[in-house]
Amino acid sequence: MSTLKTVWNCMFGPRLIKIYGNEGPVEKFYQPHSFEKWGDQVIHSLYVIWKIGVYTSPFLVGILYQRGYLTVEGLGPFTKLVTSISVILIVSYCCKGLGRFSNPTYLNFLSTLEAARKELTPETKHQLSLYDFEFHSWPVEFDMRTVRKDTTKTFINKPILHQNVLQYLTQIPFRIIAYVAIHTFGIRLIYPGSIGIIQMILEQSLLQGRSRLIEHNQGERFKVRTCDNNDIDTMFIDRRKSTQNGNTLVICSEGNAGFYEIGIMITAIEAGYSTLGWNHPGFGGSTGKPFPTQEQNAVDAVLQFAIYKLGFKPENIILFGWSIGGYSTSWAAMNYPDVRGVIVDATFDDILPLAINHMPSWWESIVKLAIREYVNLNVFEQLAKYPGPVLIIRRTEDEVICLRENELSSNRGNDLLIKLLRVRYPYIFEDRQIDVLKQYLSVAFASQDLFLKKYNVNENVCNSLLQTYISEYSKSFPMKIGEEFQDQDKNQMALFLARKYMKDFKATHCTNLPAEMFQPPWDVNVESDFVFT
Repeated sequence: MSTLKTVWNCMFGPRLIKIYGNEGPVEKFYQPHSFEKWGDQVIHSLYVIWKIGVYTSPFLVGILYQRGYLTVEGLGPFTKLVTSISVILIVSYCCKGLGRFSNPTYLNFLSTLEAARKELTPETKHQLSLYDFEFHSWPVEFDMRTVRKDTTKTFINKPILHQNVLQYLTQIPFRIIAYVAIHTFGIRLIYPGSIGIIQMILEQSLLQGRSRLIEHNQGERFKVRTCDNNDIDTMFIDRRKSTQNGNTLVICSEGNAGFYEIGIMITAIEAGYSTLGWNHPGFGGSTGKPFPTQEQNAVDAVLQFAIYKLGFKPENIILFGWSIGGYSTSWAAMNYPDVRGVIVDATFDDILPLAINHMPSWWESIVKLAIREYVNLNVFEQLAKYPGPVLIIRRTEDEVICLRENELSSNRGNDLLIKLLRVRYPYIFEDRQIDVLKQYLSVAFASQDLFLKKYNVNENVCNSLLQTYISEYSKSFPMKIGEEFQDQDKNQMALFLARKYMKDFKATHCTNLPAEMFQPPWDVNVESDFVFT
């Protein structure tokens, strides 16, 4: 490689952050030379100023207009300012390039990166994994656009809401407002983790979390490209040869300000499972924006990667979603019905009630239109189409998905449970049983035992009734069990099912779920020779 080309690559190459040891969990931070450090600091400062300017642009435009900078006469000083910044930026890049060129550590890294880009073999991947650097330069290791045609599938999508022409025309002004709101600040309010400034604040925490996954859990980082050309930052922990649960893969979908580096992966890892974490589009090293379509394409690519690259069968995969990650998880469950099970923690049935609850009342019509048209995160609608085992974890002190503070009955996880059970067991969950269930869900775990005793719920009897029905008919939903039951029997079965489908965790929204609470969802096991007497 010529000297000039090397300097050029040093100028525009990725920022090197950390070097891991060849043997054991030995690592060190990259030490840049003074020229590189100065250039990086200036470029980073200008980037921060630019980001602040973007977020405050409505106010800045007003100030510039009042001071006459947006007139023909005022453009002169403004042009000089832009020219000065451009010169500073060019000088900074030159200093950065020269500083890196004189640093053997960076040149070794650059050589390793170039080798991996030319041909990504296990050896070049191992050498590249010894470096932590800006993820945009990481080579793509799984591309959905090149997946074999026989591995593609037709996906289930939610039906489009149809309106009459007059109603549509009268809503055009509100639709314009809703579109602009969602595509500017709205999506960032729903997914604050996509905001650049927040990611800059969390940069050190993300680095520490990523280092911990690599050093102590032998994590392997991958770049997965979606069908819409987004790059998804993933982390894989392989426990297949080291733990009892290692042959099962847990795919983790984070919350609206969560990252795999500091998120729910640790729960599944501590429980002994192989684990695959990924960052939403626009989060961490992932590109794009977390709009529903991009979220769907991202989690689809992650699942395809898990199946065809990592070698896990769908029946050995558990989908685990926390908070808003329940949307990605439920979409994946709907489209991959053969997965072993679904666990959703601190999630909701539908984002609309929460959005309305947190916005001024006079915005309600616009909020409703914006959510339904552009960010319709309806977890229940998707989860209802999944035929397998489901576990809902409810935080009894959740301050985020409760409509009213300190009221357990207003937790939207309750609504998710009720709707799901009603769809799956329609003859058991009639109106009277729903009333009983709501009373049960208004109290925490300690008081629920008393509730079950009050209604004489016998777990063995309820389980036997389900086994009898399944052995005679099938396991498919909706089940017709309960059609001949008396009210008392329906009440008992309703409370039994609620206890199996939902577990309480005495914690707030952002507390890590303990490993002992992470268990595969309950399922009715029927032996081939089962006979009920």
